[in-house]
This record gives sequence, structure tokens and C-alpha cells, in this order.
Amino acid sequence: MQKLLVGPIQSAGIQTLIVIDALDECKDEDPESIILLVLGQLVSKIPGVKFFITSQPELHITSGFHRPLLEALTEVFVLHHVEPCAINSDIHHFFKHGLLKLSQRHGGIEGWPTDEQIDSLCQRAAGFFIYAVATLNFLDHKFQDPSDRLEMIMQSPESTAHEARVKLKASYTSLDFLYMSIFQAAFPENDANDDAVVRSVLSAVVLAANPLSQAAIAMLTGFRSGHVQCLLELIQSLLILPKDPNDPVQPFHRSFPDFITDPTCCVNTQFYVHPHYHLKLALNCLEIMGKLLKRNMCSIPDYTLNSKVEDLAEKIKECGIPGALEYGCRSWYKHLIVAKEETVDVITALHHFLEGKFLFWLEVLSVIGALGDAAHALVATMKWLNEVCL
Repeated sequence: MQKLLVGPIQSAGIQTLIVIDALDECKDEDPESIILLVLGQLVSKIPGVKFFITSQPELHITSGFHRPLLEALTEVFVLHHVEPCAINSDIHHFFKHGLLKLSQRHGGIEGWPTDEQIDSLCQRAAGFFIYAVATLNFLDHKFQDPSDRLEMIMQSPESTAHEARVKLKASYTSLDFLYMSIFQAAFPENDANDDAVVRSVLSAVVLAANPLSQAAIAMLTGFRSGHVQCLLELIQSLLILPKDPNDPVQPFHRSFPDFITDPTCCVNTQFYVHPHYHLKLALNCLEIMGKLLKRNMCSIPDYTLNSKVEDLAEKIKECGIPGALEYGCRSWYKHLIVAKEETVDVITALHHFLEGKFLFWLEVLSVIGALGDAAHALVATMKWLNEVCL
């Protein structure tokens, strides 16, 4: 932090604002946030800088702000203390402005939206902008009339339940019904085979340890790239879907993974992503490594340290380590240890991998600078085997 922030800012003598968004989403298992602990020690050295930090009120974060070094310098603003009328007014303005622009893009829809429709949407939003954003994304369809899609939302049951209580987990909320409406509009026909494909692709989006690209999702799940792209485009209002198929696909809000992996929220089994999909992803990772790993994939001369290889990143690019393979090498065990059931298939795949591809796996991890993952993987796998198989 001294080299990254304090030193450069002191040298430049500038005044600036640094935003740290969603601090609670950082992987930080310490009793108090390490980031806040470090900031508390250094913030007095850069008085010209202000930090704007957003977070859920997790205990290890709130306690971090109460440390003497930070408490005197911190002004806390609790979003839920904003008057509901102010929030509803903002959401009403957001809906009115967004729907007007949408109507204009479709050549003007006479008398649409009505004031009653906007009021109903505001009531359904229940003070949550995420509902408003998801609704506009859903209505903004290339080939369908937004008024027809809005009518579909109007016909869904309305809820007065408080939306999510921290992580949007409340059952049968308006947001749940909106998500379900989007799925039913995207996949109106109930075919068991198609449903399995949808769930497999969705599992690679919402359960992945790190966001995967469309190309990596296709390779990992074993489906054609065009099929995966088409499927994801049908629900693109729920995703951050980049144009480049090699860029990562992500849920546009954390409430979507929460919804689709919770059977009390996603009550339609056609779309529910069960935890056993972690086991499928682990098997897919092991299968990809079994097929693609080979000795010296990047053609680096023997006995050469990675640090001595010029343009190692370019070398990796040339040898073509696919994103799905890199993900498999780094994350197969993360899916394995979540799965609580033992199957013959996964034990067999694990045995073949460790027996035939272990050294090649270590080599790839070394080349991509992630050799430390190997120790974590082996320790976690041993623990999983003891828990599940004994």
C-alpha cells in the first residue's frame, strides 16, 4: 500500500477521491477487514485523499471502522436510513425517463407507458434500483415490442415482501418473479434436454470461481460456441455479456446467482442450479485437463526458470493455453470440495488425472504463475476424500 498509494500520492501532491465499491465482496476471513486495518495506519499520511467505501454491514467491516485510527476520520451513511419517499421518487424518475427513451427507440408507442404502469412498477421495485434496472434491461429487446414485455411483468404476482434483507433472499419477492418472467420468456418450451443444457451453461456462469468467457464456457460444458452464445443472449438482461467471446461473462447483479441457486426463490426446477453442478464442473475440469495437458505445452527449454524467459506472457499466448484449461488447472478442486457426494465417476477421473497428468498440471501452473494453487488443491482434495470416502 505504501508503494501503490501513499508514495505516489505524496510525490504528486494531488487531492483526489478513491472509490472502493462492495468491500464486503472481498475474500477476507479475518475478524477485521485487512484493507481497513492498513488504511487506518496510512490514511493520516495522505490527508489530501478521501476514500468513498461501500459495503454491506458485515461484522468484520463495521468493527474495522470502529478502530480509533479510523473512527474519528469516518462519516458513516446508512443507505436504508434514506427516506422511502425520496428513493421512490428517484425510481419513478428513472422508470419514466428510461421508458420514454425506450419508446422513442421503437418509433414511439402511443400512450405508453401509462402513469398507472409506472406507479405499479415503482411499487413492485419496493425501493430497490436493481429491480428497476433489471426491468428496463428486460424490456429493451431488439425484436419484441416493449409494451408486450411490460404486460408480461404486469401479469406476474405482485409482492409486498421486503426485498432480500441484505442478500435478496426472501421467497416470492418481486425480483424473484421478474427473474422468473425473464426465464420463461426466453425459454417458453419445456424440453428436458434443453433444460439440462440451460442449467449446465448457467452453472458455469453463477458457480465459477472466476468469471469465464463464452468460449471457455463452451469448452468447459462441451457445447458448441454458437449454442452457448445464443443461449446467453436470450437472458442478456441478467448478464454483463461482452461482444468479444473471449471476455468474461458475469451476472449483472449478485442477486441473480442468489436467486437461481436457491430453491425457495427459483421454484421452477427447469432453471434451478442445484449444488451438484459443482461436481459436474469438477468433472468437466478434470476431463479438459486429461485431454489437453501435455509435457512442455509452451515449448520452454528444459531447466529454464520462468523468470528468465523473455516475454513469457507472449510465449503463453503463442502456445495457446485455452481459457477453459487454465481455469480447470486453477479451479477444479474448488468445485470438488463443495460437492458433498462421492461418485465413482469423479474418483475415477481424479485417479487418472493424478496418475497421468500431475506433472503436466504443475508445469502449467508454474508457467502461469499459480504454482501455489497446487498446494491448496492437494490439501483440500485430501480433506474432501477423508470426509466423503471414509
